[in-house]
Amino acid sequence: MTLVALSGAYGAGGSRIGPTLAERLHVPFLDRPIPAAVAEELSVAFDDAEAHDEQISASWLEWLLTGFIGQDIAAPAGTMSAATSAADFHRATEDVLLRQAATGRGVILGRAAAIVLRDDPRALRVRLTGPAERRVHQAMRLEAIDQTTAQPRQRQLDHTHATYAKHFYGVNIDDPSLYHVVVDSTTIAIHTCIDMLVTAARSIAAVADYHEEGRTT
Repeated sequence: MTLVALSGAYGAGGSRIGPTLAERLHVPFLDRPIPAAVAEELSVAFDDAEAHDEQISASWLEWLLTGFIGQDIAAPAGTMSAATSAADFHRATEDVLLRQAATGRGVILGRAAAIVLRDDPRALRVRLTGPAERRVHQAMRLEAIDQTTAQPRQRQLDHTHATYAKHFYGVNIDDPSLYHVVVDSTTIAIHTCIDMLVTAARSIAAVADYHEEGRTT
């Protein structure tokens, strides 16, 4: 069993680290499939689920917290109906995460997975971060964008993810006690971060297996 929950600040390289880490560990990578699973669970269009997905859209959270579900003219295109609340999307996303965690296998990026799985002894919980300025420059390189695009994106996404964690879970997303590993992936090369996390994931899986064997003997 190998399960990793990655929390990645904007520009920390989570979208590069996550897939490669999953490949190295021979487990599924969960990122883009999550909105599709949420859409299926809620019986809504994929575009609706994608528009309100915490990892993909920075604007939806601030919109839904205003309380004007289905009414705010500034809401993203393809907004959910009044019958499908923000809490519904949150619960459905959490259900998807827990179903994947139940398999004991996977690398999950974002969606507060590290917080959702904080009591699961099988899950390696990781925060990828770094100084804001360095994350902006890394995002420029990884996404091939300029500073005028990357800088406001960094501020908006950092704020959105922090608000999501605080609103739904009452925690500070940067609280180191939530994670086994906190890595400055703007200073440590991405390939080195992956090597470190492969070792850490295998270690925590071995410890979890040992304790599981002890309970069954």
